[in-house]
Amino acid sequence: MKDSILLTFLYRTLPGRALLKLLVQPGVSRMAGRFLSSGASARIVPYYIKKHHIDMSGVEIPAGGFPSFNAFFTRKRKLERCDAAAGRLISPCDGLLTSVEIRDGTVLRIKHTEFSLTDLLADAGLAAAFRDGLALIFRLTPEHYHRYCHAADGRVLRHRKISGELHCVRPVALRTLPVFVRNSREYQLVRTEDFGLMVQMEVGALLVGKIRNRSVIPGENRVRAGAEKGYFEFGGSTIILLLQKDAVRLRGSLYAKKNEQGEIPVRQGECVAITDDTA
Repeated sequence: MKDSILLTFLYRTLPGRALLKLLVQPGVSRMAGRFLSSGASARIVPYYIKKHHIDMSGVEIPAGGFPSFNAFFTRKRKLERCDAAAGRLISPCDGLLTSVEIRDGTVLRIKHTEFSLTDLLADAGLAAAFRDGLALIFRLTPEHYHRYCHAADGRVLRHRKISGELHCVRPVALRTLPVFVRNSREYQLVRTEDFGLMVQMEVGALLVGKIRNRSVIPGENRVRAGAEKGYFEFGGSTIILLLQKDAVRLRGSLYAKKNEQGEIPVRQGECVAITDDTA
């Protein structure tokens, strides 16, 4: 991916960095969000679909078309498949999957940024609960569907939001600042029925990068695999599942789907991991 002239200016020059400090202010982010939700932004939609070769089959298109870019970006479609069953963990989204075994000292590399599990969760005690476990990282690109679902049945024990400075995730930015760890994050700790404790985390990026999750009451709300959890408004996006030691193993058939970057294309609702006693 080539760096644009604008990004090079913002991250590599003194005037650009001064401008960047203004751009990442909450007020600017809100203005960008208002524009993307306005009728004027609807003009961007046809160009965006063409540029990113977005498959619109099965998408719910309002009469008269999408009223704004955000209405398009958060478009709904019918869930094409849901492989949820006892001992089967499903993908919460369309995306590119990477699996990482969690060991002492492991750093997770997400969008070219490295950080520890403690830094990611902002909770050393919770991070320790996933030592020797498995991290499943789902990277969403512009052409992917940006609604997501719960990955497993269970009860929500904790819900946490971690505010962050929203920065671009393009490579030139990543070489200059620890971008990802400054992004907003939101996660639920779930006591699943088949896999023990699990964290499902969403990460927002770019200037807007909004995470819109359905409200839950920790300790009371049960969640079901395949049920919609929320959606991302415009911005780079990642979803992370953390599983405990020996809770699951990646489906063997997925390895054959790896691309040149070692990522596995998956679809929302597709079974991505199973317990050892799953047939």
